[in-house]
Amino acid sequence: MTASRRASVAFVIAVVYIDMLGLGLAFPILPRLVEQLMGGNISNAAYVVGWLSSGYALMQFLLSPALGALSDSYGRRPVILLGLLGMGANYFLLAFAPTLVWFAAARLISGATGATYTTAAAYLADITPPEKRAANFGLIGAAFGFGFITGPVLGGLLGAVDLHLPFLAAGVLSLANVALGWFILPESLGAALRKPFSWTRANPVGALKEMGRYSSVLGLIVIYLLAMFANRVAEMTWVLYAAYRFHWGPTETGISLAMVGVMFVVGQGVMPRLLVPKLGERRAVMIGLAVSVVVLVLYGTVPQGWMIYPVMALGCFGWVMGAPALMSLLSREVAADEQGLLQGALASVQGLTSIAGPPIWTGLFGYFVSPAAPVIVPGAAFFAAAAVFAVALGLAGRWVGWRDFQSAAI
Repeated sequence: MTASRRASVAFVIAVVYIDMLGLGLAFPILPRLVEQLMGGNISNAAYVVGWLSSGYALMQFLLSPALGALSDSYGRRPVILLGLLGMGANYFLLAFAPTLVWFAAARLISGATGATYTTAAAYLADITPPEKRAANFGLIGAAFGFGFITGPVLGGLLGAVDLHLPFLAAGVLSLANVALGWFILPESLGAALRKPFSWTRANPVGALKEMGRYSSVLGLIVIYLLAMFANRVAEMTWVLYAAYRFHWGPTETGISLAMVGVMFVVGQGVMPRLLVPKLGERRAVMIGLAVSVVVLVLYGTVPQGWMIYPVMALGCFGWVMGAPALMSLLSREVAADEQGLLQGALASVQGLTSIAGPPIWTGLFGYFVSPAAPVIVPGAAFFAAAAVFAVALGLAGRWVGWRDFQSAAI
């Protein structure tokens, strides 16, 4: 890889990291700012935070294909830079929002422009040989994990000084990245490979229909949808489950969340470079799905809190490793002028799981620890998610072939 290409990869990974860092900075602060704007009513603030999260996910679901299609038409560079500019504007708006209406508008802008992941992944597909894409897609996941580790910590520290400071810091970082990208980020998609923009394909339904022209892509996207939906269970119920089952407080929960970030850094930053090339992408997907079934069952059954950490270590071989391998397989199946649309379709699918996942997984947890349940099962949501992963594994088996999977296990 040439020096200029390495610099481009590093910049794109930095874009994703800053995206996640901004979300992490907001994580411990956003509910408190909403509570302030709601006059200190924590109950009403909880509902508003939930609606803001759904609005953010909805905007990503609706607009990710458009951003991907725009990058296929006009190039990756302008879309990445405009996305960063929009993110910076969003953070400054959050910092100075005088009313809840302005705050909600900022979150919608964040959802609309925060899908830089879409174009970043397309950029990496442009500049990376097919056999190395899993490794570079894994770096995106590692950047997410590292942002998840550092963001909440920095947000908590800066928020202790002033609740608006984390958003100002995230805004400055975003604008600094715009300035840096303006000078060092070259365009990755040549003019000859660009495709005219069309609204009929730049929407979630149109993007999926367009991807459906490729016989193998639609099936892989279904597997991706099921796996991402199942994977939401820990994100949605982790704090509630750990408090109920293990009586963990903020300190224990914070440590466990930091370890989740470490798991992403290892599982997506290291495994796709060391293990996936040896296994092959198809086997890595199968193994990742199978291990995820086991991991979620263990999360729901371990009797003591410390046992969660060995299970997390096993999770590095699960969907955390399988996701970049599946993305690499998908990128091989579509033309160069549709990489942005593909990544937009995947981001829409991911956004859909963010909309549907929270009420389903938290609802399952809430019901099975309530007096209304026929039996108390704190891990019910994890068991249900394991079943969804098992369905995804069965579908993947039809496409990949069980023989390949069995030969990998021998």
